[in-house]
Amino acid sequence: MLYQAQDALMRWLAPSNFMVSSLRKSMAHPFSPARYVPGSRLMRAQLELIERQTANYPKPAWDVVDAEGRAVAVKTLFEKAYCDLVEFCPEQPVDGPSVLIVAPLSGHWATLLRDTVQTFAEDHRVFVTDWKNTRDVPLSEGAFHLDDYVDYLLDFIRTIEGDVHVIAVCQPSVPVLMTAAVQAMRGEVKQASTITLMGGPIDTRLSPTEVNNYAANKDLRWFEKNVVKTVPWRYPGAGQRVYPGFIQLSGFMAMNLNSHLSKHFKFFEDLVTGDGDSAEKHRQFYNEYLAVMDLPADYYLETLKAVFIEHELPKGTMQWRGQALDFSAVTQPALMTVEGEYDDITGFGQTQAAHQVLAGIPEHRKTHWLQAGVGHYGIFNGRRFRQIIAPKIKAFIQQQATPV
Repeated sequence: MLYQAQDALMRWLAPSNFMVSSLRKSMAHPFSPARYVPGSRLMRAQLELIERQTANYPKPAWDVVDAEGRAVAVKTLFEKAYCDLVEFCPEQPVDGPSVLIVAPLSGHWATLLRDTVQTFAEDHRVFVTDWKNTRDVPLSEGAFHLDDYVDYLLDFIRTIEGDVHVIAVCQPSVPVLMTAAVQAMRGEVKQASTITLMGGPIDTRLSPTEVNNYAANKDLRWFEKNVVKTVPWRYPGAGQRVYPGFIQLSGFMAMNLNSHLSKHFKFFEDLVTGDGDSAEKHRQFYNEYLAVMDLPADYYLETLKAVFIEHELPKGTMQWRGQALDFSAVTQPALMTVEGEYDDITGFGQTQAAHQVLAGIPEHRKTHWLQAGVGHYGIFNGRRFRQIIAPKIKAFIQQQATPV
């Protein structure tokens, strides 16, 4: 009943949110006398905090632009029940390598990787896994499992013409390695040319974080009882078993509660003092951060078991469709791993462990980069990503595109 209660609460708050928003906007209008009343800015700041705390945040737009500032079109190449393969098509086509950016299916929308996409779209053909909100997927489409994730990636790689360079951000590092193993064991002619793993939980026994401990210290029955819910009747996916986005968000916020509170106090201060630029940066960040989606329960529970509880990947016991995966068979792709010095989600060494898992790849076709001064999100967005990490990945792709 928790999901139903939360859904009813948000519907009940919607009229109040609309009225607060309307009042704030009317007070901010240049022709409104209320704008010039003493204390108006303080009142508008309070109203905006209430408005944002009671809002329902939809999927953000991609808003990717080319070098001339023109909007880049987003084209759906392959539509599946739980995910679309989308391509970014600038007005002036880019003659660069094809990059498949595998976005995490972990609560936030794929648009969280906007900075990643924007940076690579400058000189690469960019494709992204655009995951759908499970509450919008009809029950008739069937469940979604970790094995299905691999099937999706196999289809997507086949769909993209020419060589494909795969970049996995965080959670998809595991299914990307599984996909590479399936391709190698089948002897498929078309395999990923390069694989780049960014902050991925390959071996969560190394430098365990609070996130790792939370998952490892409870059994699956606890998660199934406490976080798996059923989608309410009014959504297209009514009846789907999911890990709801609002529960995930509460967990995200709780991990860094003091930081979030400080940022909101700073936001309030910026609104009162009229620092519009800083306030807008806060809005942009939290519009993305607070927009969450439901995850398929089966996929979520299977990932917990395989990655965080039983550590199947580093132990060599991972299976796909009941078949044991031989990761030593992976020899064609080049491998790059990227970690952040202050990553509090994927601990030090967890991603680099992929070098041991993919032991069949020659050492001269492997590389690792530890980025100083960044946390988890700094691995794939922000100044250091754009100026340091992305150029290194691009150079790696350029150097390793053709096996030697």
